Order: sequence, then structure tokens, then C-alpha cells
Amino acid sequence: MRTTVTTKKAAPAPAGEDTDQLHATPPRGPAPRRTLIALCLVILVLGGFAGWAHARAEALRDAPAARNTALSDTARTSEIKGQSAKAVGALFSYDHADPRALDEAAKEWLTGRAVAQHRNLLGDIRTRAGKQKAVITTTVTDSAVERIDGDRGRVLVYADQSSVSTAGDKKAADDGTYAGAMFALDVERHDGRWLVSAIDTFSR
Repeated sequence: MRTTVTTKKAAPAPAGEDTDQLHATPPRGPAPRRTLIALCLVILVLGGFAGWAHARAEALRDAPAARNTALSDTARTSEIKGQSAKAVGALFSYDHADPRALDEAAKEWLTGRAVAQHRNLLGDIRTRAGKQKAVITTTVTDSAVERIDGDRGRVLVYADQSSVSTAGDKKAADDGTYAGAMFALDVERHDGRWLVSAIDTFSR
């Protein structure tokens, strides 16, 4: 495909206005604010996928395979959704004042390769959140069970995530940051409980 480039003579800057100022990069926000945003971004795939996540959840509900799975074992479907919501809230939330809670959540809710995946996703959160005295909260707002195969299943999760800092810039501490997140969990049933065996953030 051939591309034609047309070059136009730049229009003169308005009188009294500095040309350099017209082309200057807009100033960035306060460092604490940017750090809070980074804290959320490090954990999960956010923002632009929120609408797609909701559409995907609706598609799963309408798909014959997903509908049949739910109807064939509604109790198990409800059980997976409920326990997955609790797992997500514990595994992807962090309070700088109680760092051991994340370790306890990992021991309680993770199995298999999800242990290493979770460690990688949350790798530098402790350091950043500690410096910013941040509290990160993740809450499941919607979910859909994609499949159930005996004691294994897969659930699509749509969640809200917030990060609030009590250090540095007061406005950033007051406002915090908020974002939508979507991801999928593979789960396995062990001793009557559904544990997370794999985390899919759709980032590859």
C-alpha cells in the first residue's frame, strides 16, 4: 500500500504566545499519584478491557455450553463463584499496615502454578505500597463460570480495584485511584474448597 504524505507550512503562532510553550509536553501529575496508578497496573490488566470484560461475561452466560454447565450443577456453579470472589478479594488486596495478610491469603487460596504466578504479579507491590503507605482493595463485581469438569473449573472475573495512599501528596491520598480489571481463574476442588490453580490476565 502506497502512502502519500502532504506537508503543510506551519501556521504562525498567535501573537504574544510562546511557540515553545505550544509544543511543550503537558506536565505530569504528582509522583505519588503516578505511583498509585502503577500499583494497580502492576497487579492486573485494567482500564480499556473493562467493557470487553462485561461483554465477555454476558457472552459466557448466553453460550449454550456455559448455560448447560450452570443448569446441570447450579449449586457447584454458585459455590465456585462465591469462593472465587473471596479468593480474589484476599489475593489482590494489600494493606501496608498488615503485609502478612497477603501471605496468609496465598497459603489459603492458591495451589499449583498459581503460587508462582501470584508471587510474580505481586512481586514489587510490598515495596511500593510500603513507601506510599498504600491500601489496595480489589472487589469482584461480576463473574461467570466458563466451564466445570468434575473437580476443575474456570471462571471469568470482573473486578473493581482501588489504591489509596496516606503518604506524600495530600490530594492523591484523598482521591486515590480506581480502575476496572478482568481476568480468569482456573480452580480446583480440594477438601471441599475451590482453590486457584492458575491466573490468566490475558496479557500475553
